[in-house]
Amino acid sequence: MPRYALRIEYDGTPFRGWQRQVALPSVQGAIEDALHRLDPNTPSIAAAGRTDTGVHATAQVAHCDLTRPWDPFRLRAALNAHLRPHPVAVLKAAQVADDFHARFSAIERAYAFRILNRRAPPALDAQRVWHVPHPLDAAAMQAGAAHLVGHHDFTTFRASQCQALSPVKTLDEITVTAHPTPGGQEIRITLRARSFLHNQVRSIVGTLERAGAGAWSPGQVRDALKARDRAACGPVAPPYGLCLIGVRYPEDPFA
Repeated sequence: MPRYALRIEYDGTPFRGWQRQVALPSVQGAIEDALHRLDPNTPSIAAAGRTDTGVHATAQVAHCDLTRPWDPFRLRAALNAHLRPHPVAVLKAAQVADDFHARFSAIERAYAFRILNRRAPPALDAQRVWHVPHPLDAAAMQAGAAHLVGHHDFTTFRASQCQALSPVKTLDEITVTAHPTPGGQEIRITLRARSFLHNQVRSIVGTLERAGAGAWSPGQVRDALKARDRAACGPVAPPYGLCLIGVRYPEDPFA
């Protein structure tokens, strides 16, 4: 069976996350239903990351096995036709080696989190940003984030139901930037790592928000990390500000 990699963009708002669930809408379910319209014998697909309810993606990667060869251009077009009206789009399709795996072949994942920091609520991006009306200091958030970069035990920032075998991860980058907007600012937090724990990004963002608000000092972010205790974490940020923006492989499957 020829294997294909798909680069996928989606609005996570109407879905209960990536993973297929019985009687609940999922991104995986929408894509697999579209694939079955083309090839009823298509097995289940795999993705680089299982995003949670309400989380978006501009560069998710999945792979699928089909019973016959497809021209990638035609495969992309056919899938997008069958995905309507779901807010899911296949941006690219490419035939890949049989040993390519969207999840296990990935060497880096990147997420971005958007915070709209102003008094007025969002009118256009209500499901794309976390609206925080009180002032935030992006420099204080970056100072707190600096304590989290590197190889650490991230038990504090790990969901209680996380199924990862170890809480030890290497966080390669956290960058906090502020961008002026009418009436306030947008704060963007970018994170890169080979892999993440369940709710790790949202737990980190919620904790950094406390530092930005002045409720925590940047040093308290370090103390929370060292505590290795979920109770030491700040509040978990909501899902709708989060977006999977990149997945990197030893060789770009879409090159």
